[in-house]
Amino acid sequence: MLLNRVSLDDHVVTEIGKDKPQKLYLTGHVARRRCEEDETCLWDTELPGFGLRRYITGRKSWFLRYVERGVARNWTIGDVKRVSAEDARERARKRLKEVALRGLPTRPKRSKIAAKVATFSELVEQYFEDRPFAWKPSTEKTNVHSIHNVLVPAFATMQVAAIRKHDVLRWRDEMSDRPGAFNRDVALLSGVMQYAERLGLRKLGSNPARGVPRYAREPLQRFLNTAELKRLHCRLAECADIYMVAAIRLLIHTGARSSEVANLTWGEISDSRLELRDSKTGPKSILLSRQAKAILETLPRGADDELVFTGTKGQTANLSYFWSKFRKKAGLPDVRLHDLRHSYASLAIQNGISLDAIGRLLGHALTETTERYAHLSDGCIANAAERLGGSIVKLMGWQNDGC
Repeated sequence: MLLNRVSLDDHVVTEIGKDKPQKLYLTGHVARRRCEEDETCLWDTELPGFGLRRYITGRKSWFLRYVERGVARNWTIGDVKRVSAEDARERARKRLKEVALRGLPTRPKRSKIAAKVATFSELVEQYFEDRPFAWKPSTEKTNVHSIHNVLVPAFATMQVAAIRKHDVLRWRDEMSDRPGAFNRDVALLSGVMQYAERLGLRKLGSNPARGVPRYAREPLQRFLNTAELKRLHCRLAECADIYMVAAIRLLIHTGARSSEVANLTWGEISDSRLELRDSKTGPKSILLSRQAKAILETLPRGADDELVFTGTKGQTANLSYFWSKFRKKAGLPDVRLHDLRHSYASLAIQNGISLDAIGRLLGHALTETTERYAHLSDGCIANAAERLGGSIVKLMGWQNDGC
């Protein structure tokens, strides 16, 4: 069923004649549930215009309703059986970003913009005023910090139109001691320069950050061995901070990202899983083992909107700060919080769990991400082959007897 008449209010489209739209945070679980007869559309509570449509035939599809230059537009993203909720949400965000960019002032208003934007610092101010991006809150916090504290000091007083590739290469050399930061921040610089082109402050196709080589880096993978895991367990048992201890143990038993645990609320915990409304890859579910559930049961439950793990003043727990101190006491000075996630994957492989299942447990959006553990799987397969060979020898009674 398609919408014939629409009413636009704060970017949310509702059917004329309905009292109010059905609103939910749209997930794969919502898409799979049985719909009521009068539910033709469900609207997302977090992303304006993002919705789920049910047809008379029973087919369901993700869609996005938005307004561009005064015209209401309807874009079908894809069938729920072919496109996951996370992918649909990301595609919707990307389309809204593209629409926002198309609506920015362009060359006819160049003189007006150029009158107040000349240097890179002024460009950044205009960039945050127009907000031509669709970052998640956690991503925006990181990116804003990088732009103000890394990019602006490097290019602050330079004329926007005068920044060339050799200037970016010079900055690359200055960042040689922080290759990871450069690889991340050069993408931000490219976005700001693309925005400058859109405003007419640079020639189209002149982005100086495009094509600048990133630093080659070996993937950082550190796996805890049995002795280290036992030592970590003992040190956690000696720690008096029950919230931090529970958070670290939950990381070990779920393979979750530290940000996912730090921002976990009580309302996101069900009997058998964590239903995260936001993560690096969008909404996702994390299955809870019996041991993981027992960890959460040791804590006094709060209201649904309260954080599970908090600091002394009720703020989001700073797991990174706690871990930076604690790991030294545990004799693990080189182990990062993220290495607990790697160790979870390593233990899963040692227990015969497939790479596909591990990817699902970790919430990887791409199979390529999980394939970094393939070399560990090869070792387990080799061991399995040896064990199987030994069993066959025993069954056949073949012990180098010359037969």
